[in-house]
Amino acid sequence: MASKKVGQRTWSYSGLVRVLSGAAVAGPKESEGQLKEQFDQTYSDLYAGEDSWEKAERKMMEDAVSKAVEKAGLTMDQVDMFLAGDLLNQNISASFTARQNQLPLMGMFGACSASVLTLSTGAALVDAGFSDHIAVAVSSHNATAERQYRYPTEYGGQKPNTAQWTVTGSGAGVLGFGQEGPIVRYATMGKVVDMGVKNPFDMGSAMAPAAVETITVHFQDTGLTPDDYDWIITGDLASVGHPIAAELLAEKGWDLGGNRFKDCGLMIYHDDQQSFAGASGCASSALVLYGHILEEMNQGRLNRVMLVATGALMNPVSYQQGESIPCIAHAVTLESETEGGKTG
Repeated sequence: MASKKVGQRTWSYSGLVRVLSGAAVAGPKESEGQLKEQFDQTYSDLYAGEDSWEKAERKMMEDAVSKAVEKAGLTMDQVDMFLAGDLLNQNISASFTARQNQLPLMGMFGACSASVLTLSTGAALVDAGFSDHIAVAVSSHNATAERQYRYPTEYGGQKPNTAQWTVTGSGAGVLGFGQEGPIVRYATMGKVVDMGVKNPFDMGSAMAPAAVETITVHFQDTGLTPDDYDWIITGDLASVGHPIAAELLAEKGWDLGGNRFKDCGLMIYHDDQQSFAGASGCASSALVLYGHILEEMNQGRLNRVMLVATGALMNPVSYQQGESIPCIAHAVTLESETEGGKTG
């Protein structure tokens, strides 16, 4: 089956491109959370052996990429392209990682939606024959994000309960034609949705409508329904935004059900880890994807999953000048078999 566009904004892939491997590396707080057994590497402190937090984030992405390439049975010189993004100005974690590994780079910014943006774009490039193997990666770091977007952690500023905890870590994958690994079936590309939210400490409320818009378009384009999926997972709406998304979807006639509809921001930390409303950051969805979803699919426990990564497309200057927060969500469908469906 050839790849093609279906409906309004959805790409239907040939069914030949797979996530050949994935790797997830995580910081100290994350390594004590719910998914600690499914990380490839953890770090005992936020510095990861480096002398700054920014260098630590870069090190984490380098480690994740190296492990993903190794798990795919490849070497770096067999990787044709590197698609990566992060939250730091000018995507420096991605570009410095590409410098270290000497990989051709396509830097991609989608804020916290970059995990799906890189994966879906990389799969399209492989499917079209432009590359044989593509490495994709994202990263985030609690201390670097706080320093850039809010206040340095040393400041000790107080936060409301609607705030979220930026995940420290990185997730990476390798895409290509092969016989093993989940198949990349669909990608539904999001459009910018801005409901006028201006509070940088309430990302869940800001991003929920974007997730709902993309999920709705995905169902309309593909003809699939929630019952066709084992899991539908948003990226980092957490305890504030996830219920809003569920309510908005129900109003549109889509009842996703509590056991099927999940959120990465609620899967990283335990309830007693003081993460406010839950996890956020590029690594929120990436750690769940490359450390948990792939494992569950490879073990046959999940057959069809849609990951809807959400992102707030602001920068420090825009919200300091009183701008509202434009948001976006990109969705990707992974299947364990060529004609996969819900396992029941």
